[in-house]
Amino acid sequence: MEYDVIIIGGGINGTGIARDCALRGLKTVLFEKNDISSGATGACSGMIHGGVRYLMYEVSTTKKSCLDSGYIQKIAPFLIFRIPFILPVTREKGSKIYLELADAYFNAYDWFVPLKRGKPHTFIKGEVLRKIEPLLKGDFEGAVTIDEWGVDPFRLCVLNALSAEENGAEIFTHCEVREIIREKGKVKGVKVFDRLKKEFREVRGKVVVNAGGPWLSRIAKIAQCDVKIRPGKGVHLIFERRLSNYGVIFRAIDGRQVFVMPHDNSYILGTTDDDYYGDLDFLYATHDEVEYLLQAAERIIPDIRKHRILRAMVGIRCTLYKWGINEDLLSRAHKIYEGKEFGADGFFTIAGGKLASYRLMAEEMGDVISQKLGLKTRSSTHKIPLPGAEREVSLTEISKEFNLPMYYLKRAYRKYGCRIEEILKIAQEVETGFNVICKCEPVIDAEIRYAIRKEWAKNLVDVRRRTRLGTGGCQGMRCGFKAALILAEEFGLKPDDAFEIYFEFIKERWKGKSPVLSYGGLPQEEFFRRAIDLQNLKKELKFLP
Repeated sequence: MEYDVIIIGGGINGTGIARDCALRGLKTVLFEKNDISSGATGACSGMIHGGVRYLMYEVSTTKKSCLDSGYIQKIAPFLIFRIPFILPVTREKGSKIYLELADAYFNAYDWFVPLKRGKPHTFIKGEVLRKIEPLLKGDFEGAVTIDEWGVDPFRLCVLNALSAEENGAEIFTHCEVREIIREKGKVKGVKVFDRLKKEFREVRGKVVVNAGGPWLSRIAKIAQCDVKIRPGKGVHLIFERRLSNYGVIFRAIDGRQVFVMPHDNSYILGTTDDDYYGDLDFLYATHDEVEYLLQAAERIIPDIRKHRILRAMVGIRCTLYKWGINEDLLSRAHKIYEGKEFGADGFFTIAGGKLASYRLMAEEMGDVISQKLGLKTRSSTHKIPLPGAEREVSLTEISKEFNLPMYYLKRAYRKYGCRIEEILKIAQEVETGFNVICKCEPVIDAEIRYAIRKEWAKNLVDVRRRTRLGTGGCQGMRCGFKAALILAEEFGLKPDDAFEIYFEFIKERWKGKSPVLSYGGLPQEEFFRRAIDLQNLKKELKFLP
């Protein structure tokens, strides 16, 4: 079998390109070495925003981001939620002029706001700001507001992959491309290692697309192509609960803009931006990075350290290479590199960009592929809804039919749209289908089975990305083992195997928790570890079946 397109990378660019190609009728296959959205996409801020700060030096990026934000809202309206932001200005020397300049700056941004269905900025006086947001402390000259959009990046990625598959593409997770097959200066396919089955296979294709994100230079090297990027490390801190319904923009000690914002049930503080030279497969936040963010936030939110930090989230930006400028000023534009000049005709690499413009990047890549194959096709990803947005459903009727609370249904609808009906169908078929497994989010039994059966989930970390299981206050303590039992049942494993599944999940969560334990989380972690030790003891003494 020969494919038209082989895509390497299951992040938002890879899945977006797979969807675009599949909708054009191209025979498409995608390989991801870990899980869908397990790299840079899953560690981003989770915003489909217009890029207001890029307006200073990269107007085209702001325009493209706003335009694509509008399209994404149309094809997946259930997945998007509004986040109002405040830019407060403290009263000091020159603050009045700064506030007037900020007002003028956002006036310019308002030209692009209709593209993303946003609201124009507003000017707020200092005394009004204190009433609107009592969380902020200080003597404020005033503030300017802007309007942005949040999204679940994991779900956005999965839905693109699901749409690609439903239109003929094949999606393979936990499959790593180890070799690019070349013959007489042309790319002919790839050799793939299945990390679960522990076996190699050869896959032939006319075009190979490198959408490896931070790993793209490494992948390009396999094809003997030289593609440079300038990886940038970004750290976010995730708080246990919402501290406010507003996002706030402020400055860190070095003058960089950072922010806090509500996102789903949590509150996010971010982000750092530093050149990264380490292992891309082993990321962790340092104490200095955590302190850098908290120091910046406590200048206007003095009580920020009193709130529990759940974890530190770390990702690598795939920014275009440029020497001699600060990381924060690197371009957020994207670029497509062709391998022909390196003797790899048919090998393409897509680099740069941001979540908010993924669909546009996929369309451009689809145009390049079509041209390479001598086909005349056009993208339709801006018109065809993503899975779950095909039609509207009445949550009130569903609530009555299945006797489910509206809180759960609204949370589930935010993830699945009208595909929530598929979840409930599974729930009816399984005796435990309606059981609440994760109370923090909440997540029911059937959602876990749906993620395994329909959305390529192979372990509990995969399940977490699709359902948000274990992302709340308990961090998997209450729900992890129950979910592990379901996963063991779905894969036909023994009940005892659930212990290993559970412990692997807990070890993965540890990576994000360990950098912030000293900020109020250590007592709970000690209690949690004690609970795990007791479970192990019971297992050894065969007290559990």
